[in-house]
Formats: sequence, structure tokens, C-alpha cells
Amino acid sequence: MTTVLLVLVLLLLALAGAPLFALIAAIALVGFHFAGQDGAVVAIEFYRLADMPALVAIPLFTLAGYLLAESGAPKRLVRVSNALLGWLPGGLAIVAIIACALFTAFTGATGVTIVALGAVLFPALMQARYGERFSLGLLTAAGSLGLILVPSMPLILYGVVAQQFHTTPPVTVDALFRAGVLPCALMVVLLSVYSVWHARRAGVVTGSTSGRELAAALRDAAWEIPLPFVILIGIYTGVLAASEAAAVMALYVLVVTVVIRREIPLRRLPAVLREAMTLVGSILVILGFSLALTNWLIDTGVPERLFDAIKGSIESKTTFLLVLNLFLLVFGMLLEGFPAIVILVPLVLPVALGYGIDPIHLGIIFLANLQLAIFLPPVGLNLFIASLRFGRPVMTLVRASLPFFLILLLAVLIITYWPGLSLALV
Repeated sequence: MTTVLLVLVLLLLALAGAPLFALIAAIALVGFHFAGQDGAVVAIEFYRLADMPALVAIPLFTLAGYLLAESGAPKRLVRVSNALLGWLPGGLAIVAIIACALFTAFTGATGVTIVALGAVLFPALMQARYGERFSLGLLTAAGSLGLILVPSMPLILYGVVAQQFHTTPPVTVDALFRAGVLPCALMVVLLSVYSVWHARRAGVVTGSTSGRELAAALRDAAWEIPLPFVILIGIYTGVLAASEAAAVMALYVLVVTVVIRREIPLRRLPAVLREAMTLVGSILVILGFSLALTNWLIDTGVPERLFDAIKGSIESKTTFLLVLNLFLLVFGMLLEGFPAIVILVPLVLPVALGYGIDPIHLGIIFLANLQLAIFLPPVGLNLFIASLRFGRPVMTLVRASLPFFLILLLAVLIITYWPGLSLALV
């Protein structure tokens, strides 16, 4: 009776809008209390964050992303991409897809991409006669690309949570960075093919690129162009670990934006640092309490009982993967990316391991579904961000995003049932 009462109280608190970290902490404290353990166990689990080297990458990548978003880097990125690809049929749409994927990967936040790049790309797409519906749908969908591309913060967070289960093979952040490249490329290619088809069908004006414009664009972005290559080559060759790559990126971006380009004045820098670290603080608080909750779940055998219950009704691995996709789409729509990872991974990972699913492949499946769910109607977060950014009703964006949702859903199914795509580079 007492347990039921506590559960009802927690549900009421959740409905009343209690902070997520408080609910997670409460569940962990209540769980350990009924297990006969002292509440100090939660504090000890929280303290274990200090022993996780990979966690250093989160504040550093976050800082770099915020600095890039505050600078003129988004416009320079679009200009270079347009100079390289704008002459192709559908070239401007491909530019938008690639720019959104890269910017989301480096900032780790899909909403920031829509806000930062939407102001540049939407008028350009409209001027090139892509049509309002296509342009709105493309930017809303492409705003979530990059969550599975290095150095995306959700990849790091999944790796930190998954490492608590000591899986075989072990889940490392470097392996996740490698695993996300080809699946992200598949999504970019499929969206690009559809964009080319639409451009030819709609009679889109194809741009022209002169050697002079290309040279000017490259010269304008001379400080930003080396950054992705240094990070990618450093990680994929093993020269840089994830935390080292984060330190290099943060220092490089700080020097370029503040000292060399001076796009972020010194008086503005403390405000940017405060915004970035506020996000980092919220992530670490949620993560710390979720680690305590995860260990309580493991100690009480909840994942094993959950697996036994599911195994009784779903014997096929293929069927389980399909159900998993539906589950992640629904909960990914209701929960924002970071809370979804820390809450759902401890429940999903042990069950998936029971079906023989590689934990690294599962990470890409997990984040690919969240990437899709974030603009899934009726409550996908990116729909509301795009509605505010472009001044259009949410239902208009839902209709505009439907073709892109179906294309990315096809990509998610391919990623799910073709593990070699994710594991080829690992």
C-alpha cells in the first residue's frame, strides 16, 4: 500500500511539472530505501561522475557549440556549401541538408540549428523557387540531422550511460563516433535524392558558382574549414580521444571567435559561458541521479524481469526491433533528447542485449529514432521551434514535414535491420 501511494505521489508531481532531476532522485531514494540501503548511496553514485573521463567532453563540446552559434560561422558555412554545390540541380537544398547536419553535430542541439540557419536558408530556398511547403519541411526535418554524427553530445551521453552495464563488446565514445558516420550519410543521401527530384519537378532555379565566389567563400571561412577535418581525422585515426578532441575544439573555437575574428566581444563572453554551463549543469544533475536510478534497477533485477516479460510475448529479434522502433518514436516525441537517453537506455539496453543486439548498434538505433521523433507530430519539439522561427502554424509544418519523415523513417529501418552499416567503421 505504501509503495502504491508513493508511486501515485510521484505521478502527481510529474503531472504538476516537477523538475525531471527531482523525480529521478526521488525514485532512486525511495527504491534504495525499500531495498534497505542508506540514502547516501545516491550521493555516492552521483560522486562517481568525477571518475568518468569521457564526461569531460560534454562541457567542452557544449562550449564550442555555443560559441559557434553566437558567431558568424553559420552564415560562412552556408556560403561555402553553396559555392561548392549550389550549381547542382537541387544544390541549395543539399547545401541546407549538409549545413544542418554539421551544425547540429557541433552544437548538439537541433533547435539551435533551426534558429541559427533558418534565417539564412529559408529566404534563399524561397527565392530559388523551392516552394514554401518544401522549404519548411526540409528545414524542420534537417534540423535534427547530425545527432549521430561526431562530435554530437547525445552520442557521448549514450556512451556514458551504457558503460554502466559493462557490455561485451564495451561501449566507448570513440566507437560510437565511428558508428554514426555511415548512418548519418545514408540520411543525407536519401534526403538529397528527394531534393534533386523535387527541384527538377518544381522547375527550381539552379544557381551558378564562379571561381571568384568559391575562392572568396573559402577565404571567408578559412578559420572554420580546418575544424571538422582536425576533429574527424583525430578521432578516426585514434590520435585524439573524445575528451582530447573536445579540448582541441573548444580552445580553437574560443581563440578564433574571441581573439582572431572578435565576433564575440570579451564583455559578451561571460554570458555565453554562463548559458553553456547552465545546460551542462542540468545535464550532469540529471545524469548523476540517473546513474543512481540505473544501479538501483540493476540491483533489484528490473531489466531481467522486463526481458523475461517481453521474451514471453516476443520471441523474434526482428519483431523486437520493430517494437523497439515504435517505442522509441513514441517516447522520443514525449521526452526531449537528453532525458530520453538517461531514462530509457537503462531499461532498453539490457533487454536488447538479451536479444543479441550489439550495444553500439543499439546506440545508433536509439539516437536515429530520437532524431526522427523530435519532429514527429503532434508534440515533437522541433515542430514548435520551427513554428516560432518561421511564423507558421504547427499543422502547416506537420504537413510540410510528412515526406521527409517518411524518407527518414525508411533510413531508420535500414539502420535498424542492417547492423553492418553502423559497425563497418568500428
